[in-house]
Amino acid sequence: METLSLLALEPPGWGANLLRGLVNSIQIALGAFALGLLIGTAGAYGKLYGGRVTRDLLAIYTTVVRAVPELILILILYFAVTDAVNQVLLSFGYPRIQISGVVAGIAVLGVVQGAYATEVLRGAIMAVPSGQIEAARSMGMPPLMLARRITLPAMLAFAMPGMANLWLIATKDTALLAVVGFAELTLETRQAAATTKAFFTFYMAAGVLYLIVTLTSGLLFGRIERWARRGEPALRRAG
Repeated sequence: METLSLLALEPPGWGANLLRGLVNSIQIALGAFALGLLIGTAGAYGKLYGGRVTRDLLAIYTTVVRAVPELILILILYFAVTDAVNQVLLSFGYPRIQISGVVAGIAVLGVVQGAYATEVLRGAIMAVPSGQIEAARSMGMPPLMLARRITLPAMLAFAMPGMANLWLIATKDTALLAVVGFAELTLETRQAAATTKAFFTFYMAAGVLYLIVTLTSGLLFGRIERWARRGEPALRRAG
């Protein structure tokens, strides 16, 4: 009964705090995942079809981001981006601003997601049968139409397993934002546990919430992948 009272939604329970932190975590993860997809799509096309300078710059970006631990990147980008924006504003005579934690979190994790998404989507695009692309080009299809009608729909099935993993990484990486004071699930859990000294209770509760998100996400991405693979031979889908 004491455990249940600690997790109650009404004070003195901390359940509402945990749920608020979970909502914040999902909000950040969704924004970062979407931004990562945009960066990754542009990065994948740049690596495959861009000029030498573009390919080299993208190679540096993906290599550095994937080599440096996410926590260090978050600390660098969170404070560096905030300071850079304020320095630009000051140079034009505008006062400093306080960047929203949500916006900063999405931007920071989105940059991290973008590096991994670039490689996932590049591999998926390369897996598209070249005959389909060559046939579209022979019909005079412009690049944007080719991407919209042929490449992106065809590569979706190849990309889905990797994108599902990136989404789960995004949900867990939000926990790293606790170090910069953003009130996501991990920080809310830490505060509740430190106040009540019920560390096992609250960290188990947080683990269950993360597990629920993971299981729900797995079901959703599984349905999307089955939809993307509709019409494929059963043997290929099973593989």
